[in-house]
Amino acid sequence: MMYDVCIIGAGVVGCAVARELSRYEVSACVIERCEDVCCGTSKANSAIIHAGYDAPAGSLMARLNVRGNERMEELSRELDFPFRRNGSLVVCLDAGEMPALQALYERGLANNVKGLRLLSGEEALLMEPHLQEGLAGALYAPTGGIICPFLLTIALAENAVVNGVEFRFNTKVNSIGRAGDHYLTETENGAVESRCVVNAAGVYADVFHNMVSEDKIHITPRKGEYCLLDRSEGTHVRHTIFMMPGRLGKGVLVSPTVHGNLIVGPTAADIGDKEGVNTTREGLEEVAARAALTVKDLPLAQVITSFAGLRAHEDGHAFIIGEPKDAEGFVDAAGIESPGLSSAPAIGEMVADIVRGRLHLHKKTDFRAQRTGILNPARLEMAERNELICREPAYGKIICRCEGVTEGEIVDAIRRPLGARSLDGIKRRTRAGMGRCQAGFCSPRVMEILSRELSLPVEEITKAGGASAIVTGRTKGGHVLESSRMGDNL
Repeated sequence: MMYDVCIIGAGVVGCAVARELSRYEVSACVIERCEDVCCGTSKANSAIIHAGYDAPAGSLMARLNVRGNERMEELSRELDFPFRRNGSLVVCLDAGEMPALQALYERGLANNVKGLRLLSGEEALLMEPHLQEGLAGALYAPTGGIICPFLLTIALAENAVVNGVEFRFNTKVNSIGRAGDHYLTETENGAVESRCVVNAAGVYADVFHNMVSEDKIHITPRKGEYCLLDRSEGTHVRHTIFMMPGRLGKGVLVSPTVHGNLIVGPTAADIGDKEGVNTTREGLEEVAARAALTVKDLPLAQVITSFAGLRAHEDGHAFIIGEPKDAEGFVDAAGIESPGLSSAPAIGEMVADIVRGRLHLHKKTDFRAQRTGILNPARLEMAERNELICREPAYGKIICRCEGVTEGEIVDAIRRPLGARSLDGIKRRTRAGMGRCQAGFCSPRVMEILSRELSLPVEEITKAGGASAIVTGRTKGGHVLESSRMGDNL
């Protein structure tokens, strides 16, 4: 089959492109080397929506950040994922840095960020009593927000599937080249032919770009380490608290999450390994020390997990979006580091518009813009919840005690478009395993449900696809033997 478009990468950018392209009469597929959407940078980040004051005035990054931020609220209603404008504060600790804070404010005005205000130290403390005393001032951005990056990405992907986009998982791309008037993408599972290719491959985007263009780009994986605190500490701050930005980014932040946790991080270390998502003692100690510069009394004894993610840092710190001059029909969405999550809806629009122009696509008359997420019975009134449980008893069986996730939610997560096929897939969709015990209690039951729903032996149920099987064998009595992978974090 010849596709119109082949999208490489099922992170938030690839899924945003897929959803926007699904508005048109187009044959499109998304190729992803992992077993699910949202398995790379999109799953391990700060989970915040930037206001747009940080990127250089007039830059593509600034425009897409502001546009993505503006679109997020409407998108969250259309696709039913959590998003909240909690606002952000950039804290200036030293009076000598106030001119830099003023410059950040003026850049935000130039970028058309709404509602920006410069605050005195006293005003900032009234808004956030746990800020360190003696601060010189702060920049307040009311349009800053927090989001669940898993549910955003999943929502975009599910809506794209409903509108006709095909997803191919566990499909690693080996090479891309021209084949006459189209592209041939060679994968481990055979070749894919398409008239256009969209390169949304994160830290690997330079590899694929450089296969088709002589105008080379270079992406460095920039590792960021984080700590996630228990939901009991989720109100320690109400806004997202930033340090003054430095050479390697926006510094260590402290922020609530849409699920009620508190997140602290990230570090910023350029590394050579595109798979280097291990945490380090030194990195986590740096997170704690730097966060304490802006926020006092951080309850770090309540950390429930730590994790690391990679940002795709392009040498010029710029979004590279468009067709190389020598590779028409190959559309880059490369160098998408922070504020990439915030910009993703706008990047999807921009890339889809380039492809539309190239292929002369026409809008569908039957595009389905709405998507409904997994039903959470805890959000229902008691009478409605009781009625639901009477009708579908699985919604009355708690599987994950920490997060209150029911069997009904887990079954829904498996049966949906692009349903979960692993413990991590269930975790990203329902939060089963995200709580204080980090899946220590609920994993065996989730595995049983996956085994039953997918008609697979429990030995074939994995943590995250591939070689991450958890059960290693059975005793003579038929009892399963479990590996140490049960304790893995993000």
